[in-house]
Amino acid sequence: MVYQYLNGTAWRHIYIVGDIHGCLAMLHEELEAQRFDAGQDLLIAVGDLIDRGPDSPGCVALLNKPWFRSVRGNHEEMAIGALTRGDHQQWIGNGGDWFYKLEGMKMIEAKHALSRCRLMPLIIHLELENSVVVVAHADYPAERYAWEAAVDPFKVVWSRSRVEQVQQGKGKAISGADAFYFGHTPLSKPLSAANLHFIDTGAVFGNRLTMVQVQ
Repeated sequence: MVYQYLNGTAWRHIYIVGDIHGCLAMLHEELEAQRFDAGQDLLIAVGDLIDRGPDSPGCVALLNKPWFRSVRGNHEEMAIGALTRGDHQQWIGNGGDWFYKLEGMKMIEAKHALSRCRLMPLIIHLELENSVVVVAHADYPAERYAWEAAVDPFKVVWSRSRVEQVQQGKGKAISGADAFYFGHTPLSKPLSAANLHFIDTGAVFGNRLTMVQVQ
């Protein structure tokens, strides 16, 4: 699935969170601080739920929660590559070694949970009352956004060219939607330019986990 459509009227509050990378306890602390209500609110993640942090199995299990949605990050992409094509070394070299240390039922459960990563969209289109918010892991690789327009999947989950342009003071708005939220590139603090918002603040490297309320 490339695009997933969400109608914001189905929830009271909606939050977008940066790369979680196995930091489940940190996520729960942030949800508690926001007084998140799992019965009425929605959390959307920018991808990279797994690897490097202390609880990747717990984070991938979030995909089963009715209050949680996420786009696919490059770490989910590497996990899919390892489990479906045998591309183990790339994943292990980028924090996927946790999976290979599991035994018995824990490995079976993790493999089952990771199989859901193939169902994760690359792009979430969130329709709010007065705006359209687009969530993707690394980039929306076009100058204009359009629902279900063809995009390069590799650039959506891997590209750093747009965030580098923003860091150099050359960031330009993407037309066709009101706001874009990305992760992928760890920053010391959230970075915004025009309608672009980069919210991976490197929680797994000892920084804070960034969560933004959009409704």
